[in-house]
Formats: sequence, C-alpha cells, structure tokens
Amino acid sequence: MIMVATVARASLIEVILLLSLAFVSIEARGGLLDGDGIGIIPAPYEKVFNVLSYGAKPDGKTDNVEAFMEAWRAACHHPGKARFLVPPGVFVISAIIFGGPCQTSPIVFQLSGILRAVPDVSLYETAEWLLFEDVHGLVVLGGGTVDGQGQLLWQYNDCKQNKDCVRLPASIVLNKVSDVSIRRIKSINPMGFHYFISLSRDVRLQRLRITAPESSPNTDGIHISRSDNVRIARARIETGDDCVGILQGSTRITMNRITCGPGHGISVGSLGKYQDELDVSGIQVKNCTFRGTDNGVRIKTWPFKPNVIPIKATGFLFQDIIMNNVRNPILIDQEYCGGSHNCNLQPSKIRISNIFFYNIAGTSMTPQAINVQCSSAVPCQNVHFHNINLKTVTGTPTTSYCANAKVDIAGLQVPAISCH
Repeated sequence: MIMVATVARASLIEVILLLSLAFVSIEARGGLLDGDGIGIIPAPYEKVFNVLSYGAKPDGKTDNVEAFMEAWRAACHHPGKARFLVPPGVFVISAIIFGGPCQTSPIVFQLSGILRAVPDVSLYETAEWLLFEDVHGLVVLGGGTVDGQGQLLWQYNDCKQNKDCVRLPASIVLNKVSDVSIRRIKSINPMGFHYFISLSRDVRLQRLRITAPESSPNTDGIHISRSDNVRIARARIETGDDCVGILQGSTRITMNRITCGPGHGISVGSLGKYQDELDVSGIQVKNCTFRGTDNGVRIKTWPFKPNVIPIKATGFLFQDIIMNNVRNPILIDQEYCGGSHNCNLQPSKIRISNIFFYNIAGTSMTPQAINVQCSSAVPCQNVHFHNINLKTVTGTPTTSYCANAKVDIAGLQVPAISCH
C-alpha cells in the first residue's frame, strides 16, 4: 500500500509538473498573458477588487457608478499589487473618473464584462464617460466591451452646422497618464470619440476592436493631442470619422498593422485652428490597410489665422500601405476649412516638412489619387514619393495634383507627379 501510494503521489506530481510546463508554454505564446506580461488570471500576490463585492449589479439597468468608484478607490489605495475586476455581465455606468495617482504601479483594470453608458447627456458635465486621470502605470485588459450607446444620442450632434457645438462624451479618455497598456478591448457606438488621449506619454494600444456605423458623427477611433510616445498596433477600426486623428502637440506617434474602414482614414490635424498650439513631429504609419475610407493618409491645416501662432509639423513616414477603394488615398490639404465653418483664405503659415510616402499601392475611388495642396506662403519641404502604385477601381489611369511643394521621386510612380 505504501508503494502504491508513493507511486500515485509521484504520478500526481508528474501530472502537475506537465500541466505547469504546458501553462508556461501557453503563456509564452500569449495564451494566458495579456497587457505587457500581466496574466488574465490574477497572480497569487495580487489582491482582486471585484466590483460585485462593492454592490455593483450586472443587470443592464442599475447605474453602478457609486460601486465602481468605491472599488476603484480601494484598489488604487492598496499598498500592494491590485487588480480592479469587472466580471462577465452587463454593467450600466454613468460618467466616472478613475483618478490617481495610485499606490501600486501598474494597477490592473480587468474588463471581462460589458460597460454600458447611460444615454443621458445631462449626466455628463464634461465630454468624458470613462476618464483615467493622473494614473501612472495602468494595464487595461480582459476582452470586454465598452458600449457608449451613441446611437441614442447622435441625432443631437450638430457640430457640422454649429461651430460652438458641445462635443458629446468620449468613451475612454486618458488624461495626464503615463506607462499605459490597453489590449483586447472592444469599443462600440461611442457618443463621441472611442478613445481620446491627451497630455499623456508612453501609451500602448494593441489588438483593439473599434466599431461604429459609417454614418455616426464625430466618432473618431483614436484621438490624440499633446501626447508623446503613443503606439497603436493590430487594431481594427470601423467608424464614422477619422480612424486615428493626430492633433497638435503630438510627438512620436506610431501606428502599425491597423485596418481602417469605413471612416475618414488616418489624419494629422487639423492644425492651426487654435491659439497656443504645439509642434507635431515623429509620426509613423506602417503596414496598414484602408478599406472604403474617405481618405487614406492625410495632413490638414487651416488657412492663416491672425491670432494663431504658426507651428511646425515635421517627420512623417507612411510606409507599406494598401488602399482598397479609397476616395483620397494621399492628401496634404493646407486649405482645410472644417465643413461649414467660415474660412479665411489667406495661405497657411504651418510649416510642413520631411514627409515620406513609401510603398503605397491599391485602388482609388476617384481619378485623382494624390492631392498635395501646400501653402504658397510656406511651401512643403522634402516631400518624398517612392514606389507608389495607385489605380482607379475601374482600371483607368489615375492623376495627381501638386502645388507649393519640393518633391523627390524614386522608383515606380503611378500616377506621375510634378509640382508647381
């Protein structure tokens, strides 16, 4: 009996060892790990702050904002490793601030359920729904969904007709945060933007799924302003406005393996609209695919405004890009007027330079596949086109337009381009 028990224990130990090795192997392939090496399964040393323990109800009706705030405060002030957990279920929640700084870094925000917004604009004092602010070290993961229920409010968006319109709340807002990783989160039907990143640095967004109807107004996928070192990779973005919008003060922004469409493409700008804007530099868009978008890659600036100090926009790389049925595949527009807003037609004073378009191919919905309208006051400098092959959907030849730019051409160039 002793021999049998010993053999049984040995076999059990071997099984446990094999399972452990299997888990290690899965982890190495990313099966159990997410968010920069932090697992979906909490580590033994982590304390889990489950919103259910603080009174949250996953009934799809109750506003759980108080329970979420209490659970966040407890997790943020915990001296050890902490995990804020939203388990499976539908949790309705109105405007909330996940504020820091926290005692632990990084704090883990695991979203395994569905967060659903309260579609009542009177409950949002500012244009944010889920606001992460002053948090330094944050990992958001879990495969959950953020549902802004914007389809119930888009009818009140009048920004195309009213220049003084009130912007509807963005779903996920990162303000004054650093060292952030967000992975495998789905955003659907935001009231305003899906993601809004401002005054932040060292932000990594990966494997996001962003979805809203093509007709949804002002629903930018990822909107970035005054932030540094933001990396976006392996994202699928379908929305009613820019897939990614890069505004003033943005530096070292990298986008890789993004599929965009429907939407308005990836845009830098508009720049030159407001006072006290900051320079833009170090923008990279690589290995991306555009499907049925209004624009592909675009840089846009406003005409000169007397009260706006001109900034510089420099260092752009658009490389290894596929355009499928895109209306304006390559566009530099320094006469952008923002729809119905009154526009001063004096030449823009925004200085644009060092722009590289490399290995861009596919189909254009319009004959004019390249449109470069730079400023006559400060022409674009060092604009490079290398290996461009853009044809119309019907196979007819494409054309280009170029004004006020110093252009360099190498390799295949379809359509041909010359600047005046």
